[in-house]
Amino acid sequence: MEERFEVELTVNGAPRTASVPARRLLSDFLRHDLGLTGTHVGCEHGVCGCCTVLLDGDPVRSCLMLAVTAAGHEVTTVEGLAAPDGTPSPVQRAFRECHGLQCGFCTPGFLCTVTALLRENPRPSRDQVLEGISGNLCRCTGYQNIVASVHRAADLLSESAEPGE
Repeated sequence: MEERFEVELTVNGAPRTASVPARRLLSDFLRHDLGLTGTHVGCEHGVCGCCTVLLDGDPVRSCLMLAVTAAGHEVTTVEGLAAPDGTPSPVQRAFRECHGLQCGFCTPGFLCTVTALLRENPRPSRDQVLEGISGNLCRCTGYQNIVASVHRAADLLSESAEPGE
């Protein structure tokens, strides 16, 4: 029997604990042990970006990270981007408004990536957006609507940050 380890971390603002084998990937931990199936697994090599989550606010490939290394950290998955009442985040709203998704498989990774991108650079240029999303692959959209979604999200975030609103 494989040795198991208790992994305690904060996921989407809530403390979570599970006993897992040492070699359990963070993506599998989130999906199978915690039931958070919004984190998708595509290539399992860290190339496609579908499994991107936020670790202490920074985007990481959850298919390349062991769950035990996330112990003590804060993980935000696509399920944690919306407000507690379910209201979509500005990034989620922008992707919906601008049709920044088609099949949706890559969308959770893009949403997490873009959330971090806009936190670091609230008003990115087109080239900065292209560089910021370059680690996420989409087989459906051609990226035009994804880029438009990032700029729309920047507008929505700017509007919500203005005083008096």
